[in-house]
Amino acid sequence: MADPLTFLDVRAAAARIAPFAVRTPVLTCADLDRRIGGQVFLKCENLQRVGAFKYRGACNALLQLDAAALARGVATHSSGNHAAALARAARERGAAAHVVMPNDVSRSKRAAVAGYGARIVDCVPTMAARSAALAEVVAATGAVVVHPYEDHRVMAGQGTAALELLDQAPELDLLLAPVGGGGLMSGCAVAAHHLRPGLRAYGVEPSGADDALRSLRAGAVTPVAEPRTIADGLRATVGANTLPILRRHLADIVTVDDEAIVRAMRYLWERTKLIVEPSAAVPVAALLEGLVPCTGRRIGVIISGGNVDLDALPWSAEVRR
Repeated sequence: MADPLTFLDVRAAAARIAPFAVRTPVLTCADLDRRIGGQVFLKCENLQRVGAFKYRGACNALLQLDAAALARGVATHSSGNHAAALARAARERGAAAHVVMPNDVSRSKRAAVAGYGARIVDCVPTMAARSAALAEVVAATGAVVVHPYEDHRVMAGQGTAALELLDQAPELDLLLAPVGGGGLMSGCAVAAHHLRPGLRAYGVEPSGADDALRSLRAGAVTPVAEPRTIADGLRATVGANTLPILRRHLADIVTVDDEAIVRAMRYLWERTKLIVEPSAAVPVAALLEGLVPCTGRRIGVIISGGNVDLDALPWSAEVRR
């Protein structure tokens, strides 16, 4: 069965969002190359609008809504980056945005969402609670749901990051990206495999939120009841729409623990001068831990976001996790 998400969808999204999204730079780091024995190309989506790749998908989705749909407003659930992206995209299109957020998200992400004008609805930090609260919001407002990863318009938008990366750094052998709900990895893998069929794509997720790995092994969505990880953007459960794409396109999914994530995050801050959030450091942690074959390879990495709570840096002596 063909993927419901195609390269043509990604290419159309790229044209659609080009006037709005940033064409983010690709950076390299000689020390990282030396450590892993390959050549790494960092696609800096931490420099995207709202500080994360999520703007690509939200923008693509909002640009496809007609006036009647926009008048109803949009709604979603999100731990932060998709919420901010949808809120900004909605503001740019003159639409109201309603966002269900777990009550444990960082203050900085919550403030960003509020700053873009969205109405925030709190819920407990479980996927069941998020889904239930979103259903209540939609019932009360009639808003159009723009899901953070199960929406094919969103997936296509996220895939434009890989489209750009392969234009900026052709002939990649590997592509790594973090996996939460799987929208980024789905869109990027579809785009990458069309442009470079021999490329091997690896998803990376925290060991405390390894639902994607479990789901790939089981062949069905297999949630983690209480995901526990510093990478708050990756606590979502892989979706029914993203899982088939991941199963078809991924070479594998690997997991890293929080200690490795923090080490990679700090390494990126110190060596590349990039401000990245924990979720963005996850694929670099996999490289530094030797979990994928790197020697002599050209490796693209999606640095997914840079929205960090500066009052709670994970290596600060005052912070206890």
